[in-house]
Amino acid sequence: MTLIGLPAIAMQFTSAVHWTAMDFTFAIVMLGGVGLAFEMAVRATGSWAYRGGAAIGLAAGLLLLWANGAVGIVGNESERINLWFDVIPLLALFAAVGARFRSEGMAVAMTATAIAQLLVGVIMQLYGHFTWVFTLIWAGAWLFSAWLFRKSAREG
Repeated sequence: MTLIGLPAIAMQFTSAVHWTAMDFTFAIVMLGGVGLAFEMAVRATGSWAYRGGAAIGLAAGLLLLWANGAVGIVGNESERINLWFDVIPLLALFAAVGARFRSEGMAVAMTATAIAQLLVGVIMQLYGHFTWVFTLIWAGAWLFSAWLFRKSAREG
């Protein structure tokens, strides 16, 4: 909870940081949810590749949602076009559930998520927004996660 306390402390010293109760709730739910999901992944298998794939995938989803919610990827956080970026971690979650969190299926799920990330990059370009650096970094993270899950599948 130290991480959650940092904005509260910063608010005492600067007006540049202004979190509402909703911001703190969002942070607690996001960090707690990712922590719980990673704990479940660690307990599910002893494979370091699987754990790494889960860690990368969870971190990519968390950071994407956090950045988009905090400042927005395009313009600011209130720009409706940014909702496209919120769909990507949801796709990853639903695909992971569909894969029953098994290594082979998780590799496919993360690959599909990388493709979705690239498609959102194309959509952004069609609307005149340049997000390719961001898009390629996140697609790379999803593909790295997929590679680790594939490695875990080969080990098992």
